[in-house]
Amino acid sequence: FVPIDQADKVNKYIGSEETMPKLTRLGSAEWNTITSKVKKETQKLAKELLLLYAERKAVKGIKFKKDNDLQEKFEATFPYEETPGQIKAIIDVKEDMESGEPMDRLICGDVGFGKTEVAMRAAFKAVQSGRQVVLISPITILADQHYKSFKKRMDDFNVRVEMLSRFRTQKQQKEILEKL
Repeated sequence: FVPIDQADKVNKYIGSEETMPKLTRLGSAEWNTITSKVKKETQKLAKELLLLYAERKAVKGIKFKKDNDLQEKFEATFPYEETPGQIKAIIDVKEDMESGEPMDRLICGDVGFGKTEVAMRAAFKAVQSGRQVVLISPITILADQHYKSFKKRMDDFNVRVEMLSRFRTQKQQKEILEKL
């Protein structure tokens, strides 16, 4: 019953199967109230984002050093062939790191498509510029996997890798933090 010139206003309902969606007649007072409220909320969010990005532009970031021989040797220890997406992500992240502006990048992809290697190369680059790196993991098992991967790759390059998790005693965690 929607006029064809307003068909773009119809979307698939995504919600709980337990509760039926409330239907509102297009052009009714309730419809106008809802759309007005959504517009105001959207404008408020847009203003907040503009302010956030203006503040980020004003902040000076860290300008990391360009790649050196050690970085190239480290990257050569990667035992697999990089995917085209992985290579692009690595290049983009390094450019961000060398720009001197705060980085605003999210790397995402399916399991097994090399996100850890992108993070590892960025971490190594940061260490080469005299910085410490923290990698946060949502689950302990993943933290342990990353710890082992990072440690195995970075030990030969004299980079200290530690892990704080429930797999470590309170005493071990305290000792690690004291060394930092």
